[in-house]
Amino acid sequence: MTDFNDFLPNGEVAPDRWVRATHLFDGATDGGVGAPREETTFDRWERAQARFAAKDYIGAARLLAAVVEEDPGPTGPRLLLARAYYHSAQLRRAEEQLRTIVDRDPVDHYAHVLLGRTLERQGRHEEAGTWRRMAAAFSGQYPNED
Repeated sequence: MTDFNDFLPNGEVAPDRWVRATHLFDGATDGGVGAPREETTFDRWERAQARFAAKDYIGAARLLAAVVEEDPGPTGPRLLLARAYYHSAQLRRAEEQLRTIVDRDPVDHYAHVLLGRTLERQGRHEEAGTWRRMAAAFSGQYPNED
C-alpha cells in the first residue's frame, strides 16, 4: 500500500491522496483478515490521472510508466504517459511513447499532433512538419495553399 502522507517537494499534499483514501474501506484484502490490499494497476492509473490533472507531471509519469509496463496494450495510459513526459520536458521519452502509439494506430490524429510538437520542442522542425501535416490530413484540416 502507498503512503497516505505523501507530499510534493513544495510541501503540498500529493494530489492522488484522495484517490488512495477512497480504497481504504473497499473490503478487498489479499493476505487474509486485516491485511492491506495490494495496489492494482487500475489504482495506479487512477492516481496517475489525479497527479496529471494537478499538473504533477513527473509524479504522473512515474506512475504511468509502471502502468504501461504492467499492461502495455491500451493506448490511453501510454498517451497520457507521453503527455506527462512532454509537459515535464522529457522529450525523448515522449517521442518514444508517441512513436509506439503511431506504429500501433497509424491514424491516431492526436498522437501525430503531439509527436509533431515534441519534435518541434527538440528543434527538429522539418521532421515535425511531416507529422503535423499527417495530423492535419487525418483530422480533415488541410492547410490553406492559396
